[in-house]
Amino acid sequence: MSVGSKLRRLKRYREIGLALLRNGFGYIAKDLGLPDIILARGDGDTHEMRRRSVGERLRSFLEELGPTFVKLGQLASTRADLIPASLIGELERLQDQVPPFAYEDAVMIIEQELGAPIGVLYASFQETPLASASIGQVYQAVLNDGTAVAVKVQRPRIIKQIETDLDILIELARMAEHRLEWARQYQIREMVEELAKAIRTELDYEKEARNAERFASYASKYSGLRIPAVYGELSSKRVLTMEFLEGIKLSSKDSLQEAGHRVRTIAEKYAEAILHQVLSDGLFHGDPHPGNVLVMANGDLAFLDFGMVGKLGPERKRQFGALVIALRNQSTNGVIRAISAMGFIPDQVDRELLRTDVDELRDKYYKVPLSQVSLGESVNDLFTLARRHQIRLPSELTLLGKTFLTMEGVVTMLDPEFSVFDVAEPIGRQLFLERFNIRVLASEWVEEISEFAAIASDVPSGARKLLAALRRGRFGLEITVPELGEFLRKMDQISNRLSLSIVLLSFSIIMVGLIIGSSLRHQDNVLWNIPAIEIGFGVASLLFVWIIYAIFRSGRF
Repeated sequence: MSVGSKLRRLKRYREIGLALLRNGFGYIAKDLGLPDIILARGDGDTHEMRRRSVGERLRSFLEELGPTFVKLGQLASTRADLIPASLIGELERLQDQVPPFAYEDAVMIIEQELGAPIGVLYASFQETPLASASIGQVYQAVLNDGTAVAVKVQRPRIIKQIETDLDILIELARMAEHRLEWARQYQIREMVEELAKAIRTELDYEKEARNAERFASYASKYSGLRIPAVYGELSSKRVLTMEFLEGIKLSSKDSLQEAGHRVRTIAEKYAEAILHQVLSDGLFHGDPHPGNVLVMANGDLAFLDFGMVGKLGPERKRQFGALVIALRNQSTNGVIRAISAMGFIPDQVDRELLRTDVDELRDKYYKVPLSQVSLGESVNDLFTLARRHQIRLPSELTLLGKTFLTMEGVVTMLDPEFSVFDVAEPIGRQLFLERFNIRVLASEWVEEISEFAAIASDVPSGARKLLAALRRGRFGLEITVPELGEFLRKMDQISNRLSLSIVLLSFSIIMVGLIIGSSLRHQDNVLWNIPAIEIGFGVASLLFVWIIYAIFRSGRF
């Protein structure tokens, strides 16, 4: 690492430490062991700051440190299974308070990335951005064929800044786990690394373009849904050119009504689109807030911004379906099995307490009509249960929960009387029927048979390798046994008693042989000058009584 890089890291460490002090988190800086040189001459928190809640101070801290921390907080707001609701509410209010960067910088990035002058690439290009955010900003332009497009351009030097911040955050998380019990308990480093991965994904516009194209292929199956087309030849990792779609944002309820749209129909279309994405396609929009969904003049819905996308594979969809069925059937065991399959239940979890909490959750929704159930509240209840028992749910499922919460909030804003389950029930019934469709089952069986065939074809070669290893004497077997010392002591006892029994049996056989031999030959033997039979019988009797006593004493008979 160069001297300049070290100085930049040190400066950033100081900025983070001082931001902690100013926002009332100085104790965290001290607990982490940040050097005094980093915290020296820093202004402490003010009386006004101390009057704020922890959530408000956390939001202020993140906004003060800029794009990386704002994005980190926005992503953390999707982890309701780990973060209390009071903090989630503040994290959701995080704003990208970043001034727009210069038009000249945008032109330079576009020409570097696409390899041609901007006047050749576009017929016209507006100098004022339509929107500006922490990672990039969006311009409106027109292609040479007259098509209106939206061009997203990444901020200059943002990747280097974010990578530096992420390295520091991961290092701070490592320090926290080393020093603080609660950080180890919640696996802070793993959480930060997971969020860092999501941020790096958003930095790559080529991935966002692929997400948009996949959404477009799925959307073609449904009527009334639009996804903007991607112009691949005018896109790169730092530039994304997409079709410009005009419409009214979902948040503008009055404007929708003034334009003649029925808000209940819009709410139904929106909920139906999200549920199809989740339950049918397994690919869903991770941030479907009202600003990312437009209502077009003909009533179609247009989804925008595919930087945050959730994916559910076939196994995850089955697990999620099993959870829904278990909740619907009021099955405590089924809920616990589903949670166990979907996430990670730590070994130290009190299973009885978990069962009690699941029973309470079940009783809360017992015989309640679906039309009266709040999807958002039920998702929050599930996340609270997971957080209370330190159950780490997979990130795609927490993002799914966030999507459902957003969806219910939007439809409630549009039509307070609308129930999401009115749309979900027919989709779920259709999926249930499709699950047992003979064609679907046949395709799954064919796939499984092909997998078994592949495994079977590997068996001969595997067996040959195993036999070769055995011939060479290079086959190792490792066994891990809890309480190994006690196990070995018991084995010694068993082997000693078994040996004693064999000796007793042998002694008895010898004595019987001597007696029979003496009787048949009718002659004296030197042994008969002593009472050998009586002595042998006495020894055998004592050994027999001792073995019986040992068996009864062990309690295992």
